[in-house]
Amino acid sequence: MAEIGEILELLRFELKFLEDGGYGRFPSAPWRARFIFEDSPTCLNFAEPQRLHNCEDCVLMQLVPAEHRRETYPCRHISLNEDKQTVDSFYRSGTQKELEDGLRKWLLTTIDRLEQDRTKAGQARAGGWPPLPRRHFRSPGSVA
Repeated sequence: MAEIGEILELLRFELKFLEDGGYGRFPSAPWRARFIFEDSPTCLNFAEPQRLHNCEDCVLMQLVPAEHRRETYPCRHISLNEDKQTVDSFYRSGTQKELEDGLRKWLLTTIDRLEQDRTKAGQARAGGWPPLPRRHFRSPGSVA
C-alpha cells in the first residue's frame, strides 16, 4: 500500500513546479503549451518521448477514475473540481490560465484533504491505496 506521505510529496512537488512557472512555454518550442502532469518532473516519462514507463506505476493513477486508467494519458482524466472538469476537458474548452488555476486549487484542496486524512488516521498509511513502486517520480536533474 502506498503511504499518504508519498502521495503528499508528489502533490507538493507538483504544486511547487506549477507555482514556479514550470508550465510556461518551452524556449525551444514556444508555439507549444506544456502538458499538465506529462511535462512535469513528477511524470515517470518526463523528458522521455518514447514513454518507456507504464502509467500504471505512477502515484497519480490512484486519483484517476477506474474507467480512464487504460487511456493513453490517464492523468488527463483526474477530476479537478466538483463539476468533474479534468485536465482533458480544460484542454478542450478552457484556457491555459483556467487550467492552471483549476490545477492549483485541486492540488491545494487534495493536499489539505490528505493531510487531514493522515492526521485522523494517526498514521502515515491510508487504507485502499494500491501499492506503488518505490520510484514514483523523478526530481529535476535525476537520471532514470
